[in-house]
Amino acid sequence: MPKSIAILLVLCCSLLSPLKVQAEPELIILVRHAEKAADNPADPALSALGQARAQALATALQYSGVSSIYTTQFKRTRETALPLAQARNITPQVLGAKRGAEHINEVVTAVRASSGVVLVVGHGNTVPAIATALGAPAMKEFCESSFSHMLVLRPTAQGVHMVQSRYGVVEASSTEANCQ
Repeated sequence: MPKSIAILLVLCCSLLSPLKVQAEPELIILVRHAEKAADNPADPALSALGQARAQALATALQYSGVSSIYTTQFKRTRETALPLAQARNITPQVLGAKRGAEHINEVVTAVRASSGVVLVVGHGNTVPAIATALGAPAMKEFCESSFSHMLVLRPTAQGVHMVQSRYGVVEASSTEANCQ
C-alpha cells in the first residue's frame, strides 16, 4: 500500500507542477533583404546602397533587444542581417529558401519556437506570406524595387498586432499606389 500511495503522490505532484510553456517570441520583426548588386544573378551580394540599408537596419534596431536572427542561404539576406548580428554578437540561423509553403512553414515554426525579439530577413515574396502565417492580415508581395519595409508583429492573447514601418531611405517607387 505505501508504494502505491507514493506513486499516486508523485503523479499528483507532477500534475500540479507548472506546465512547461512553449517558447514564443515577444516581438517579431520582418524585413526584406536590402538592395542587391548586379554581380551574380544567381546569388548577388548587396550593392553599396544595400550595404547602407543594412547598416540603417542595425541602427534602427540597435535598442530593440533582438536575440535571434533568421535568414535564407542567399548572400543578400545574410549581408542585410550582418551589421546587426555583429553588433549584438548573434550568429544568424540560416533557413534554406524553398518553394512555396514549405519555406514559410519552416520559418514560422522556427520563429514560434524562439523567445525574445526575433528578426527575420527574407524576400519580397516571402516576408508578407510569413507575416500572414504568423497571424497578421494578408498583404501583397513587396514590389521588386521596394526594400524599406519593416513589419513588426507582437503576438497577444487576442491574436497578432502588426505595425508597418520603414527604415533607411524610402524608395520613390514604394510610394506609388500600386506598390506595396
